[in-house]
Amino acid sequence: MRDAHRTGRRRASDQQTQTHRETNYRKLRNPFPQMRVFSDDQIAAMHDTSLRVLEELGVRVLLPEARAVFRAAGARVDEDSQMVFLDREIVATALAAAPRSITMRGAAPGRDLLLELGSLTFQPGAGCPHATDLERGRRPGTERDFRELVQLTQAFDVLHMVPPLVEPQDVSVHLRHYATMKAQIELSDKVPFVFSRGTPQVRDSFELLKIARGLDDAAFAADPHCYTIINTNSPRQLDIPMAQGLMDFARAGQVAIVTPFTLMGAMAPITVAGAITLSHAEALAAITLSQLVRPGAPVMYGTFTSNVDMKSGAPALGTPEHFKASLAAGQLARLIGLPWRCATGSAGNINDAQAAHETQFALWGCLMAGATTIIHAAGWLEGGLSISYEKMITDIEALQMVAELCAETACGSDEIGFDAIAEVAPGGHFFATTQTMARYQTEFYEPIVADWSNFGTWTERGAPDASSRATGIWKRIVAEDWRAPLDPGRIEAMDDYITRRTADGGAPPES
Repeated sequence: MRDAHRTGRRRASDQQTQTHRETNYRKLRNPFPQMRVFSDDQIAAMHDTSLRVLEELGVRVLLPEARAVFRAAGARVDEDSQMVFLDREIVATALAAAPRSITMRGAAPGRDLLLELGSLTFQPGAGCPHATDLERGRRPGTERDFRELVQLTQAFDVLHMVPPLVEPQDVSVHLRHYATMKAQIELSDKVPFVFSRGTPQVRDSFELLKIARGLDDAAFAADPHCYTIINTNSPRQLDIPMAQGLMDFARAGQVAIVTPFTLMGAMAPITVAGAITLSHAEALAAITLSQLVRPGAPVMYGTFTSNVDMKSGAPALGTPEHFKASLAAGQLARLIGLPWRCATGSAGNINDAQAAHETQFALWGCLMAGATTIIHAAGWLEGGLSISYEKMITDIEALQMVAELCAETACGSDEIGFDAIAEVAPGGHFFATTQTMARYQTEFYEPIVADWSNFGTWTERGAPDASSRATGIWKRIVAEDWRAPLDPGRIEAMDDYITRRTADGGAPPES
């Protein structure tokens, strides 16, 4: 599985010795024309209104240290209400300082990522309290689930970063970050995620990563080696852990992905334009804080904006409004010039046609919007309440097909194929031509889940549906128990650190 789809199309002269298709899914560029939902003048008006929101209405910042940073930069701060009012000049200076391109370091050079407008990276579903699969059912997330889902993330090159897949609720919160960091370090060489739940937990996580990679403080600070996700509390509030995490990551030179979560009609205006304007204002405030702490700190613009079902208030995902909001966010990201994060997702309860449709419709909204990083791209169900092992596999099929579209389609003389056409008489077939025989094992994408057998053959095999086939795939990957090639001394040092810190009481989250 891990070697099934790898680097580089090869020319016909090289294909004689190939036995499987190879495509580089690690370094993707978005080839799709970027759509617009609003005119340039309308986007400019939304940006201007966002600045007006920050100037006139302000944003509540619950962390006193963050308010002090804003005040020192010239912002008006009301300590009684905890409101911060930002002049647009402060925001403009911060946006000018934020980097347009970020290189993140994986545990192996081949896992380094370039994050900028035009690049394309995928993450599976994240932040779910529950896990589900066909054999064990729906359940509260556990450490075992987290580790298995990291294994699935590692197994496919089309997933580029490890997110906070599921909450391991069988591990106490003051120790949970040790379990999640250990899993990511041992089971993956991709860019890891660090929870922002207070400075002590962030500091612990940084130390574990430095130990595992053999980095001193200077080497760690020189490049981004991990990332976090900073969610604002819409509308117009930045809570203590998120503000502290934003500052911690800025000071350490690590990546913060700023992501307001705005649902139209609930935590945001009911219109697409209004919801994205609010989201943009909140993102600008958080990005400004990061740059005031450390100009040039790596930060990504982000949004997760969809609508709710107005009959129940439940989140609705993969809707036309979700698609349009993604397009608008892309226009605003290009306006300010920053790499940015968007999200797909599904409100479906099981891995069925609804879930697939919603995820893929939302995915295409992100792609047409030009998102740099697309999160929740595989496995997400119930609006984020659960992550499905089977859906993760079936969604990866779609992502790999998108990745194939990102690869250059060769069009030399061999591909145009005059000799192949000449080789076949009118009314004949191309099965045995020289061109076909040289390419038949490598020319077409090979599915991992889809079954292309006829009805009779499929029936004889027990008529398994896509979810059932996906079960067999994830079970094989978990059984492989792949481990990152780490120095044994570093593993021992990491385990010693966890043992020592656990004995000291761990690190309770800050709130």
